[in-house]
Amino acid sequence: MRTRNVTAPGKLSRRGFLGGVGGAAAALTSIAAEAPATSKPSTGGLPHGAPLRVLPLLVYQIPVRRERTSWRPYGGLKSREDVAAEARRIKDELAALCGRAEFPVEVLPLAMVGNDAEAEAGARAECDALLVFASGGAQHWLERLAASGKPNIWFLRHRSGPFYLWYEIAHWRFLRKNEDTIKEEHMDAGDIVVDEYDDVLWRLRALYGLKNARGTTSLAVGGLAAYSEPGQRLGPAHAKDVWGYTITPVADAELVAALAAARNDRNVMQKAEAQAAELLAQPGVTLKTERRFVVNTFLAVHVLKELMAAAGAANLGVAHCMGGLIGQLDTPPCLALSLLNDEGYTAFCHTDYTHTPPGVLLRWISGKPSFVNNSHFPHHGIVTLAHCAAPRRMNGKDFEPAEIPTHFESDYGAATKVEYRKGQALTVIIPNLTCTKWFAFRAEVLDSPAYDICRSQMDVTIDGDWRRLLAGMQGFHTVTCYGDYLREVAYALKRTGIAWENVSKEA
Repeated sequence: MRTRNVTAPGKLSRRGFLGGVGGAAAALTSIAAEAPATSKPSTGGLPHGAPLRVLPLLVYQIPVRRERTSWRPYGGLKSREDVAAEARRIKDELAALCGRAEFPVEVLPLAMVGNDAEAEAGARAECDALLVFASGGAQHWLERLAASGKPNIWFLRHRSGPFYLWYEIAHWRFLRKNEDTIKEEHMDAGDIVVDEYDDVLWRLRALYGLKNARGTTSLAVGGLAAYSEPGQRLGPAHAKDVWGYTITPVADAELVAALAAARNDRNVMQKAEAQAAELLAQPGVTLKTERRFVVNTFLAVHVLKELMAAAGAANLGVAHCMGGLIGQLDTPPCLALSLLNDEGYTAFCHTDYTHTPPGVLLRWISGKPSFVNNSHFPHHGIVTLAHCAAPRRMNGKDFEPAEIPTHFESDYGAATKVEYRKGQALTVIIPNLTCTKWFAFRAEVLDSPAYDICRSQMDVTIDGDWRRLLAGMQGFHTVTCYGDYLREVAYALKRTGIAWENVSKEA
Protein backbone atom coordinates (compact mmCIF):
# COMPACT_ATOMS: atom_id res chain seq x y z
CA MET A 1 0.00 0.00 0.00
CA ARG A 2 1.56 3.36 -1.01
CA THR A 3 1.47 6.21 1.46
CA ARG A 4 3.22 9.55 1.70
CA ASN A 5 6.33 9.77 3.87
CA VAL A 6 5.18 11.00 7.29
CA THR A 7 7.43 10.89 10.34
CA ALA A 8 5.75 11.22 13.71
CA PRO A 9 7.88 12.52 16.63
CA GLY A 10 10.04 9.76 18.05
CA LYS A 11 9.31 7.31 15.20
CA LEU A 12 10.93 6.29 11.93
CA SER A 13 9.12 6.93 8.67
CA ARG A 14 8.03 3.88 6.68
CA ARG A 15 10.75 4.67 4.13
CA GLY A 16 13.39 4.82 6.84
CA PHE A 17 12.06 1.63 8.38
CA LEU A 18 12.16 -0.35 5.15
CA GLY A 19 15.42 1.19 3.99
CA GLY A 20 17.34 0.40 7.14
CA VAL A 21 16.70 -3.26 7.85
CA GLY A 22 18.11 -5.10 4.83
CA GLY A 23 16.66 -8.62 4.67
CA ALA A 24 13.77 -7.75 7.00
CA ALA A 25 12.73 -4.94 4.67
CA ALA A 26 12.84 -7.26 1.69
CA ALA A 27 10.57 -9.68 3.52
CA LEU A 28 7.98 -6.98 4.15
CA THR A 29 8.15 -5.76 0.57
CA SER A 30 7.51 -9.28 -0.73
CA ILE A 31 4.46 -9.61 1.49
CA ALA A 32 3.01 -6.38 0.14
CA ALA A 33 3.59 -7.55 -3.43
CA GLU A 34 1.86 -10.90 -3.04
CA ALA A 35 -1.57 -11.78 -4.33
CA PRO A 36 -4.40 -12.04 -1.79
CA ALA A 37 -4.78 -15.29 0.12
CA THR A 38 -8.10 -16.88 -0.76
CA SER A 39 -10.05 -19.76 0.70
CA LYS A 40 -11.01 -22.72 -1.45
CA PRO A 41 -14.43 -23.85 -0.21
CA SER A 42 -15.38 -27.40 -1.12
CA THR A 43 -17.75 -27.99 -4.01
CA GLY A 44 -20.80 -30.21 -3.94
CA GLY A 45 -22.82 -28.12 -1.51
CA LEU A 46 -24.99 -25.06 -2.03
CA PRO A 47 -23.62 -22.32 -4.30
CA HIS A 48 -21.28 -19.86 -2.64
CA GLY A 49 -21.79 -16.12 -2.45
CA ALA A 50 -19.46 -13.20 -3.08
CA PRO A 51 -16.21 -13.52 -1.12
CA LEU A 52 -15.56 -11.45 1.98
CA ARG A 53 -12.57 -9.17 1.29
CA VAL A 54 -10.50 -8.66 4.43
CA LEU A 55 -7.58 -6.29 4.90
CA PRO A 56 -5.16 -7.29 7.68
CA LEU A 57 -3.19 -4.46 9.29
CA LEU A 58 -0.27 -4.69 11.71
CA VAL A 59 -0.37 -1.63 13.96
CA TYR A 60 2.99 -1.17 15.64
CA GLN A 61 5.36 1.36 17.20
CA ILE A 62 9.06 0.71 17.81
CA PRO A 63 10.14 2.19 21.15
CA VAL A 64 13.15 4.51 21.32
CA ARG A 65 15.35 4.41 24.41
CA ARG A 66 15.48 7.54 26.55
CA GLU A 67 17.61 7.81 29.66
CA ARG A 68 16.20 8.03 33.18
CA THR A 69 12.52 7.84 32.17
CA SER A 70 9.93 5.26 31.18
CA TRP A 71 10.40 4.87 27.44
CA ARG A 72 9.32 1.30 26.67
CA PRO A 73 5.62 0.26 26.65
CA TYR A 74 4.42 -3.31 27.04
CA GLY A 75 4.95 -5.50 24.00
CA GLY A 76 7.32 -7.88 22.26
CA LEU A 77 7.88 -5.89 19.06
CA LYS A 78 10.94 -3.91 20.14
CA SER A 79 12.90 -3.69 16.88
CA ARG A 80 12.51 -3.50 13.14
CA GLU A 81 13.46 -7.17 12.93
CA ASP A 82 10.72 -8.04 15.42
CA VAL A 83 8.14 -6.25 13.27
CA ALA A 84 9.35 -8.01 10.13
CA ALA A 85 9.20 -11.39 11.84
CA GLU A 86 5.71 -10.67 13.12
CA ALA A 87 4.57 -9.71 9.61
CA ARG A 88 5.82 -13.06 8.32
CA ARG A 89 4.12 -14.88 11.20
CA ILE A 90 0.80 -13.15 10.46
CA LYS A 91 1.06 -13.99 6.78
CA ASP A 92 1.52 -17.69 7.54
CA GLU A 93 -1.27 -17.71 10.11
CA LEU A 94 -3.72 -16.04 7.72
CA ALA A 95 -2.86 -18.55 4.98
CA ALA A 96 -3.76 -21.31 7.45
CA LEU A 97 -6.97 -19.48 8.36
CA CYS A 98 -8.00 -19.31 4.70
CA GLY A 99 -7.32 -23.02 4.40
CA ARG A 100 -9.90 -23.73 7.11
CA ALA A 101 -12.61 -21.40 5.85
CA GLU A 102 -15.55 -23.24 4.27
CA PHE A 103 -16.88 -19.98 2.80
CA PRO A 104 -15.22 -17.64 0.26
CA VAL A 105 -12.82 -15.20 1.93
CA GLU A 106 -10.10 -13.13 0.29
CA VAL A 107 -7.38 -11.87 2.63
CA LEU A 108 -5.53 -8.94 1.09
CA PRO A 109 -1.77 -8.44 1.57
CA LEU A 110 -0.81 -7.27 5.04
CA ALA A 111 -0.73 -3.49 5.46
CA MET A 112 1.55 -1.78 7.97
CA VAL A 113 0.28 1.02 10.21
CA GLY A 114 3.07 2.93 11.91
CA ASN A 115 2.01 6.54 11.34
CA ASP A 116 -1.01 8.75 10.71
CA ALA A 117 -0.90 8.44 6.93
CA GLU A 118 -0.86 4.64 7.04
CA ALA A 119 -3.78 4.61 9.45
CA GLU A 120 -5.72 6.86 7.09
CA ALA A 121 -4.84 4.67 4.11
CA GLY A 122 -6.04 1.59 5.98
CA ALA A 123 -9.31 3.27 6.89
CA ARG A 124 -9.92 4.20 3.24
CA ALA A 125 -8.99 0.82 1.78
CA GLU A 126 -11.43 -0.97 -0.51
CA CYS A 127 -12.48 -4.03 1.48
CA ASP A 128 -15.37 -5.46 3.50
CA ALA A 129 -13.65 -5.71 6.89
CA LEU A 130 -10.43 -4.81 8.69
CA LEU A 131 -8.51 -7.41 10.70
CA VAL A 132 -6.35 -5.33 13.03
CA PHE A 133 -3.28 -6.82 14.70
CA ALA A 134 -3.00 -4.26 17.48
CA SER A 135 0.52 -4.87 18.73
CA GLY A 136 1.06 -1.26 19.75
CA GLY A 137 0.83 2.21 18.29
CA ALA A 138 -1.14 5.35 18.87
CA GLN A 139 -4.73 5.15 20.09
CA HIS A 140 -5.95 7.61 17.47
CA TRP A 141 -4.70 5.31 14.67
CA LEU A 142 -6.92 2.54 15.99
CA GLU A 143 -9.82 4.94 16.45
CA ARG A 144 -9.48 6.07 12.84
CA LEU A 145 -9.63 2.45 11.65
CA ALA A 146 -12.66 1.79 13.83
CA ALA A 147 -14.43 4.85 12.41
CA SER A 148 -13.84 3.73 8.82
CA GLY A 149 -17.41 2.47 8.38
CA LYS A 150 -16.10 -1.08 7.94
CA PRO A 151 -16.31 -3.78 10.62
CA ASN A 152 -13.09 -4.05 12.62
CA ILE A 153 -11.92 -7.28 14.25
CA TRP A 154 -8.91 -6.98 16.53
CA PHE A 155 -6.44 -9.80 17.10
CA LEU A 156 -4.39 -9.53 20.31
CA ARG A 157 -1.55 -11.76 21.43
CA HIS A 158 -1.28 -13.03 24.96
CA ARG A 159 0.38 -16.45 24.60
CA SER A 160 0.36 -17.00 20.84
CA GLY A 161 3.43 -14.92 20.01
CA PRO A 162 5.06 -11.64 20.97
CA PHE A 163 3.01 -9.92 23.67
CA TYR A 164 0.81 -7.06 22.37
CA LEU A 165 0.47 -3.78 24.25
CA TRP A 166 -3.23 -3.54 23.46
CA TYR A 167 -3.92 -6.86 25.19
CA GLU A 168 -3.35 -4.84 28.36
CA ILE A 169 -5.24 -1.68 27.52
CA ALA A 170 -7.85 -2.52 24.84
CA HIS A 171 -10.74 -2.45 27.29
CA TRP A 172 -10.02 0.43 29.61
CA ARG A 173 -8.22 2.74 27.21
CA PHE A 174 -9.72 2.02 23.79
CA LEU A 175 -13.28 0.92 24.63
CA ARG A 176 -13.77 2.93 27.84
CA LYS A 177 -11.44 5.86 27.08
CA ASN A 178 -9.94 5.61 30.59
CA GLU A 179 -13.37 5.59 32.24
CA ASP A 180 -15.73 2.96 33.63
CA THR A 181 -18.31 2.92 30.84
CA ILE A 182 -17.94 2.08 27.17
CA LYS A 183 -17.27 5.23 25.16
CA GLU A 184 -16.10 3.79 21.84
CA GLU A 185 -18.95 4.19 19.35
CA HIS A 186 -17.78 1.87 16.58
CA MET A 187 -16.63 -1.29 18.37
CA ASP A 188 -17.35 -3.34 21.47
CA ALA A 189 -15.67 -6.15 23.37
CA GLY A 190 -17.22 -8.70 21.00
CA ASP A 191 -14.99 -7.38 18.20
CA ILE A 192 -11.76 -8.24 20.03
CA VAL A 193 -10.11 -11.68 19.87
CA VAL A 194 -7.19 -12.96 21.93
CA ASP A 195 -4.89 -15.67 20.54
CA GLU A 196 -7.54 -17.91 18.93
CA TYR A 197 -7.96 -17.80 15.15
CA ASP A 198 -11.12 -19.90 15.42
CA ASP A 199 -12.65 -16.84 17.07
CA VAL A 200 -11.62 -14.78 14.06
CA LEU A 201 -13.05 -17.36 11.66
CA TRP A 202 -16.57 -17.41 13.05
CA ARG A 203 -16.70 -13.61 13.04
CA LEU A 204 -15.62 -13.59 9.40
CA ARG A 205 -18.30 -16.20 8.68
CA ALA A 206 -20.88 -13.85 10.22
CA LEU A 207 -19.68 -10.91 8.11
CA TYR A 208 -19.64 -13.06 4.97
CA GLY A 209 -23.26 -14.02 5.64
CA LEU A 210 -24.23 -10.41 6.30
CA LYS A 211 -22.55 -9.21 3.10
CA ASN A 212 -24.44 -11.72 0.98
CA ALA A 213 -27.75 -11.27 2.82
CA ARG A 214 -27.75 -7.55 2.14
CA GLY A 215 -28.89 -6.29 -1.23
CA THR A 216 -31.13 -9.28 -1.90
CA THR A 217 -33.50 -9.09 -4.85
CA SER A 218 -36.75 -10.74 -3.81
CA LEU A 219 -39.59 -11.93 -6.02
CA ALA A 220 -43.03 -11.46 -4.44
CA VAL A 221 -45.17 -13.96 -6.35
CA GLY A 222 -48.79 -12.85 -6.12
CA GLY A 223 -47.88 -9.57 -4.43
CA LEU A 224 -47.25 -8.77 -0.77
CA ALA A 225 -49.12 -11.02 1.66
CA ALA A 226 -47.57 -11.24 5.11
CA TYR A 227 -49.00 -13.48 7.80
CA SER A 228 -49.83 -10.61 10.16
CA GLU A 229 -50.98 -7.02 10.01
CA PRO A 230 -47.72 -5.66 11.49
CA GLY A 231 -45.72 -7.76 9.06
CA GLN A 232 -47.78 -6.54 6.11
CA ARG A 233 -47.41 -2.93 7.21
CA LEU A 234 -43.79 -2.87 8.37
CA GLY A 235 -42.02 -5.78 6.69
CA PRO A 236 -41.41 -4.47 3.15
CA ALA A 237 -39.98 -1.14 4.34
CA HIS A 238 -37.82 -2.97 6.89
CA ALA A 239 -36.44 -5.27 4.19
CA LYS A 240 -35.61 -2.31 1.97
CA ASP A 241 -34.26 0.10 4.60
CA VAL A 242 -32.32 -2.27 6.87
CA TRP A 243 -31.33 -5.04 4.47
CA GLY A 244 -31.22 -3.20 1.14
CA TYR A 245 -33.77 -5.46 -0.54
CA THR A 246 -35.25 -4.86 -3.96
CA ILE A 247 -38.76 -6.35 -3.97
CA THR A 248 -40.21 -7.23 -7.37
CA PRO A 249 -43.91 -8.18 -7.36
CA VAL A 250 -45.21 -10.78 -9.83
CA ALA A 251 -48.91 -10.39 -10.58
CA ASP A 252 -51.14 -13.46 -10.77
CA ALA A 253 -51.78 -12.80 -14.46
CA GLU A 254 -48.05 -12.86 -15.22
CA LEU A 255 -47.61 -16.18 -13.43
CA VAL A 256 -50.65 -17.72 -15.14
CA ALA A 257 -49.35 -16.66 -18.57
CA ALA A 258 -45.90 -18.08 -17.85
CA LEU A 259 -47.40 -21.38 -16.69
CA ALA A 260 -49.58 -21.62 -19.79
CA ALA A 261 -46.58 -21.04 -22.04
CA ALA A 262 -44.59 -23.70 -20.21
CA ARG A 263 -47.41 -26.25 -20.45
CA ASN A 264 -47.53 -25.68 -24.20
CA ASP A 265 -43.78 -26.20 -24.56
CA ARG A 266 -43.10 -29.85 -25.31
CA ASN A 267 -39.46 -29.64 -24.22
CA VAL A 268 -40.38 -28.11 -20.86
CA MET A 269 -42.97 -30.80 -20.22
CA GLN A 270 -40.57 -33.59 -21.16
CA LYS A 271 -37.96 -32.16 -18.80
CA ALA A 272 -40.51 -31.93 -15.97
CA GLU A 273 -41.44 -35.58 -16.52
CA ALA A 274 -37.77 -36.61 -16.46
CA GLN A 275 -37.05 -34.57 -13.33
CA ALA A 276 -40.04 -36.11 -11.56
CA ALA A 277 -38.82 -39.60 -12.43
CA GLU A 278 -35.32 -38.75 -11.20
CA LEU A 279 -36.62 -37.40 -7.87
CA LEU A 280 -38.86 -40.40 -7.26
CA ALA A 281 -35.98 -42.76 -8.00
CA GLN A 282 -33.76 -41.21 -5.30
CA PRO A 283 -33.01 -43.43 -2.29
CA GLY A 284 -35.16 -42.52 0.69
CA VAL A 285 -37.95 -40.86 -1.34
CA THR A 286 -41.43 -42.33 -1.00
CA LEU A 287 -44.38 -41.06 -3.06
CA LYS A 288 -47.61 -40.70 -1.04
CA THR A 289 -49.60 -38.67 -3.54
CA GLU A 290 -50.32 -38.70 -7.29
CA ARG A 291 -47.29 -38.56 -9.55
CA ARG A 292 -48.81 -35.82 -11.69
CA PHE A 293 -48.42 -33.39 -8.81
CA VAL A 294 -44.67 -33.98 -8.82
CA VAL A 295 -44.59 -33.24 -12.57
CA ASN A 296 -46.63 -30.09 -11.95
CA THR A 297 -44.12 -29.13 -9.27
CA PHE A 298 -41.19 -29.28 -11.68
CA LEU A 299 -43.17 -27.23 -14.17
CA ALA A 300 -43.66 -24.65 -11.40
CA VAL A 301 -39.94 -24.74 -10.55
CA HIS A 302 -39.12 -24.07 -14.21
CA VAL A 303 -41.42 -21.04 -14.34
CA LEU A 304 -40.34 -19.65 -10.97
CA LYS A 305 -36.66 -19.92 -11.89
CA GLU A 306 -37.29 -18.13 -15.17
CA LEU A 307 -39.09 -15.32 -13.34
CA MET A 308 -36.28 -15.10 -10.79
CA ALA A 309 -33.63 -14.99 -13.51
CA ALA A 310 -35.46 -12.19 -15.32
CA ALA A 311 -35.54 -10.15 -12.10
CA GLY A 312 -32.03 -11.08 -10.97
CA ALA A 313 -33.56 -12.56 -7.82
CA ALA A 314 -32.22 -15.29 -5.54
CA ASN A 315 -35.14 -15.11 -3.11
CA LEU A 316 -38.87 -15.51 -3.54
CA GLY A 317 -41.99 -15.68 -1.47
CA VAL A 318 -45.39 -16.90 -2.59
CA ALA A 319 -48.60 -15.19 -1.55
CA HIS A 320 -51.91 -17.05 -1.17
CA CYS A 321 -50.03 -20.37 -1.07
CA MET A 322 -52.94 -22.14 0.61
CA GLY A 323 -55.54 -20.66 -1.70
CA GLY A 324 -55.45 -19.34 -5.25
CA LEU A 325 -51.93 -20.49 -6.03
CA ILE A 326 -52.97 -24.14 -5.73
CA GLY A 327 -55.34 -23.70 -8.64
CA GLN A 328 -52.76 -21.90 -10.76
CA LEU A 329 -50.05 -24.52 -10.27
CA ASP A 330 -52.42 -27.47 -9.91
CA THR A 331 -50.42 -28.30 -6.78
CA PRO A 332 -49.48 -26.31 -3.71
CA PRO A 333 -46.05 -24.67 -3.97
CA CYS A 334 -44.65 -26.72 -1.06
CA LEU A 335 -42.49 -29.20 -2.96
CA ALA A 336 -41.34 -26.49 -5.39
CA LEU A 337 -40.12 -24.35 -2.51
CA SER A 338 -38.35 -27.35 -1.01
CA LEU A 339 -36.52 -28.04 -4.26
CA LEU A 340 -35.52 -24.40 -4.73
CA ASN A 341 -34.05 -24.24 -1.22
CA ASP A 342 -32.13 -27.43 -1.89
CA GLU A 343 -30.52 -25.72 -4.90
CA GLY A 344 -29.39 -22.75 -2.81
CA TYR A 345 -32.19 -20.24 -3.40
CA THR A 346 -34.20 -18.90 -0.48
CA ALA A 347 -37.84 -19.68 -1.21
CA PHE A 348 -40.46 -19.32 1.51
CA CYS A 349 -44.18 -19.57 2.11
CA HIS A 350 -45.86 -16.16 2.14
CA THR A 351 -44.34 -12.91 0.93
CA ASP A 352 -43.60 -12.04 4.53
CA TYR A 353 -40.62 -9.80 5.22
CA THR A 354 -40.60 -10.53 8.93
CA HIS A 355 -39.19 -14.03 8.40
CA THR A 356 -37.48 -13.52 5.03
CA PRO A 357 -34.39 -11.57 6.23
CA PRO A 358 -33.53 -14.07 8.99
CA GLY A 359 -34.07 -16.92 6.54
CA VAL A 360 -31.74 -15.35 3.99
CA LEU A 361 -29.10 -14.43 6.58
CA LEU A 362 -29.09 -17.91 8.10
CA ARG A 363 -28.73 -19.54 4.67
CA TRP A 364 -25.62 -17.47 3.90
CA ILE A 365 -24.01 -17.81 7.31
CA SER A 366 -24.55 -21.56 7.53
CA GLY A 367 -24.12 -22.52 3.88
CA LYS A 368 -27.23 -24.68 4.37
CA PRO A 369 -30.93 -24.34 3.57
CA SER A 370 -33.04 -22.45 6.06
CA PHE A 371 -36.43 -23.95 6.90
CA VAL A 372 -39.25 -21.46 7.58
CA ASN A 373 -41.89 -23.10 9.73
CA ASN A 374 -44.63 -22.57 12.29
CA SER A 375 -43.76 -22.46 15.98
CA HIS A 376 -45.95 -24.01 18.67
CA PHE A 377 -46.36 -23.63 22.42
CA PRO A 378 -43.11 -24.30 24.33
CA HIS A 379 -43.55 -26.71 27.24
CA HIS A 380 -41.30 -28.84 29.43
CA GLY A 381 -38.27 -27.78 27.40
CA ILE A 382 -39.83 -28.94 24.11
CA VAL A 383 -41.40 -27.15 21.16
CA THR A 384 -42.81 -28.40 17.85
CA LEU A 385 -41.79 -26.85 14.52
CA ALA A 386 -43.65 -27.71 11.33
CA HIS A 387 -44.39 -26.72 7.73
CA CYS A 388 -45.15 -28.44 4.44
CA ALA A 389 -42.33 -26.83 2.43
CA ALA A 390 -39.23 -28.18 4.15
CA PRO A 391 -35.88 -28.54 2.36
CA ARG A 392 -34.30 -32.00 2.30
CA ARG A 393 -30.65 -31.00 1.83
CA MET A 394 -30.44 -29.85 5.41
CA ASN A 395 -26.69 -30.21 5.90
CA GLY A 396 -26.04 -28.45 2.59
CA LYS A 397 -24.85 -31.62 0.84
CA ASP A 398 -26.87 -34.75 1.55
CA PHE A 399 -30.60 -35.34 1.11
CA GLU A 400 -32.58 -36.50 4.11
CA PRO A 401 -35.15 -39.27 3.60
CA ALA A 402 -38.60 -37.92 2.85
CA GLU A 403 -42.12 -38.83 1.90
CA ILE A 404 -43.93 -36.78 -0.73
CA PRO A 405 -47.52 -36.58 0.54
CA THR A 406 -50.27 -34.04 -0.04
CA HIS A 407 -50.23 -30.59 1.49
CA PHE A 408 -51.95 -31.03 4.86
CA GLU A 409 -54.56 -28.24 4.90
CA SER A 410 -55.78 -28.84 1.34
CA ASP A 411 -55.00 -32.58 1.25
CA TYR A 412 -53.99 -31.95 -2.34
CA GLY A 413 -50.88 -31.85 -4.50
CA ALA A 414 -47.31 -32.52 -3.39
CA ALA A 415 -45.44 -31.48 -0.24
CA THR A 416 -42.55 -32.89 1.79
CA LYS A 417 -42.37 -34.84 5.01
CA VAL A 418 -38.68 -34.82 5.86
CA GLU A 419 -37.22 -37.27 8.36
CA TYR A 420 -34.87 -35.11 10.41
CA ARG A 421 -31.87 -36.66 12.12
CA LYS A 422 -32.49 -37.42 15.78
CA GLY A 423 -29.94 -35.66 17.95
CA GLN A 424 -29.17 -33.10 15.22
CA ALA A 425 -28.15 -29.69 16.59
CA LEU A 426 -30.25 -26.78 15.30
CA THR A 427 -30.26 -23.00 15.23
CA VAL A 428 -33.77 -21.65 15.82
CA ILE A 429 -34.75 -18.00 15.29
CA ILE A 430 -38.19 -16.46 15.88
CA PRO A 431 -38.39 -12.90 14.52
CA ASN A 432 -41.09 -10.68 15.95
CA LEU A 433 -43.82 -9.17 13.80
CA THR A 434 -42.61 -5.56 14.03
CA CYS A 435 -39.13 -6.39 12.68
CA THR A 436 -37.41 -5.06 15.80
CA LYS A 437 -36.28 -8.19 17.66
CA TRP A 438 -35.24 -11.78 17.04
CA PHE A 439 -35.61 -14.52 19.67
CA ALA A 440 -33.28 -17.48 19.41
CA PHE A 441 -32.19 -20.74 20.96
CA ARG A 442 -30.06 -23.77 20.31
CA ALA A 443 -32.06 -26.97 19.89
CA GLU A 444 -31.76 -30.67 19.23
CA VAL A 445 -34.07 -32.86 17.17
CA LEU A 446 -35.99 -35.16 19.45
CA ASP A 447 -38.24 -36.76 16.84
CA SER A 448 -39.91 -36.35 13.44
CA PRO A 449 -43.46 -37.29 14.42
CA ALA A 450 -46.59 -37.61 12.31
CA TYR A 451 -49.11 -35.34 13.99
CA ASP A 452 -52.12 -34.05 12.06
CA ILE A 453 -50.35 -30.80 11.25
CA CYS A 454 -48.01 -29.52 8.52
CA ARG A 455 -46.23 -32.51 7.04
CA SER A 456 -42.56 -31.78 7.82
CA GLN A 457 -42.42 -31.61 11.57
CA MET A 458 -39.95 -31.94 14.38
CA ASP A 459 -40.20 -32.00 18.13
CA VAL A 460 -37.06 -30.30 19.44
CA THR A 461 -35.55 -29.87 22.86
CA ILE A 462 -34.77 -26.27 23.81
CA ASP A 463 -31.20 -25.87 25.04
CA GLY A 464 -31.79 -22.97 27.40
CA ASP A 465 -34.37 -21.23 29.53
CA TRP A 466 -37.60 -22.35 27.87
CA ARG A 467 -39.72 -20.59 30.50
CA ARG A 468 -38.07 -17.29 29.61
CA LEU A 469 -38.83 -18.01 25.95
CA LEU A 470 -42.44 -18.84 26.77
CA ALA A 471 -42.93 -15.68 28.82
CA GLY A 472 -41.43 -13.29 26.31
CA MET A 473 -41.83 -14.90 22.90
CA GLN A 474 -43.13 -12.77 20.04
CA GLY A 475 -43.63 -13.50 16.36
CA PHE A 476 -44.90 -16.73 14.83
CA HIS A 477 -42.93 -18.05 11.88
CA THR A 478 -39.62 -19.60 12.84
CA VAL A 479 -36.40 -20.03 10.88
CA THR A 480 -34.33 -23.17 11.48
CA CYS A 481 -31.17 -24.73 10.09
CA TYR A 482 -28.86 -27.61 10.92
CA GLY A 483 -25.92 -26.62 13.13
CA ASP A 484 -25.26 -24.01 15.80
CA TYR A 485 -24.82 -20.52 14.36
CA LEU A 486 -26.20 -18.41 17.21
CA ARG A 487 -23.00 -16.45 17.81
CA GLU A 488 -22.59 -15.69 14.08
CA VAL A 489 -26.17 -14.45 13.76
CA ALA A 490 -25.82 -12.31 16.88
CA TYR A 491 -22.55 -10.82 15.60
CA ALA A 492 -24.11 -9.96 12.23
CA LEU A 493 -27.31 -8.68 13.77
CA LYS A 494 -25.67 -6.04 15.96
CA ARG A 495 -24.85 -4.17 12.74
CA THR A 496 -28.54 -3.87 11.84
CA GLY A 497 -30.08 -2.30 14.94
CA ILE A 498 -32.31 -5.34 15.51
CA ALA A 499 -32.49 -6.54 19.12
CA TRP A 500 -31.39 -10.09 19.94
CA GLU A 501 -32.58 -12.36 22.74
CA ASN A 502 -30.88 -15.74 22.98
CA VAL A 503 -32.27 -18.00 25.73
CA SER A 504 -29.44 -20.53 25.28
CA LYS A 505 -26.10 -20.17 27.02
CA GLU A 506 -23.37 -18.62 24.92
CA ALA A 507 -21.04 -21.22 23.39
